[in-house]
Amino acid sequence: MVSSSQIDRMGDRLRFGQVTDDDLRELDAYRQSFVGAYETVISSIRQDLGLKPTGRPAKSTTSIVDKLRRESIRLSQIQDIAGARVVVEDLQVQDQVIADFVRLFPLASIVDRRAAPSYAYRAVHLLVQVSGRTIEVQLRSRLQHVWAEVSEGLSVVFGVNLKYGGGPPDVRQLLERASGLIAIAEGVNTNIALLREQNRSVLMSIEATTADARVLEEQLVSSLRLIANLKPSHHWSADDISS
Repeated sequence: MVSSSQIDRMGDRLRFGQVTDDDLRELDAYRQSFVGAYETVISSIRQDLGLKPTGRPAKSTTSIVDKLRRESIRLSQIQDIAGARVVVEDLQVQDQVIADFVRLFPLASIVDRRAAPSYAYRAVHLLVQVSGRTIEVQLRSRLQHVWAEVSEGLSVVFGVNLKYGGGPPDVRQLLERASGLIAIAEGVNTNIALLREQNRSVLMSIEATTADARVLEEQLVSSLRLIANLKPSHHWSADDISS
């Protein structure tokens, strides 16, 4: 296996445009080395979590080179060479999937971009290592996914820098505003769900108390009937009422 230092030296050559045919062959081999780990993670998500992920076993050569040139990062540090995406209905399901994923992969790292968005992008990224390769799983709610798809589409029109804080200011502001509104909407939906759950618990408690009250009523009726049938010669006590 190629060492991290060799991978990073190759990454430096790719970053500065000093690329040879051997570099491209090595990069392709490096990309393909993620396939087995990717398939393991995808299979586990499908079989153990019952979800339907989409994804790619290897980032394209062009995307890798673009990322190296755009960001101050080494090739061996790129965490999304291979990745999958899972879209769920809302925040509550998203939180549940996070918990399930961590149980499935106890050493997984969680990057939560909901409370601290990256250029207004909201999602949760789950990073798991398999056979020395990092696989990134993007976990999005339905609204987060719609926003990301819109942002991706606009970046084709206004330039890829739109996703990283660049592009026309008015377009960026619209995306940021939409992202903020999504956060508010999802927070409201979560509060509504919690209220429903709390009300459900209250109703269950009322039903249980009502059942206990009915049992007590029957006991009182029985006791009153017993009292009604008492004879003058009967020596009775409070124990007769509770019997």
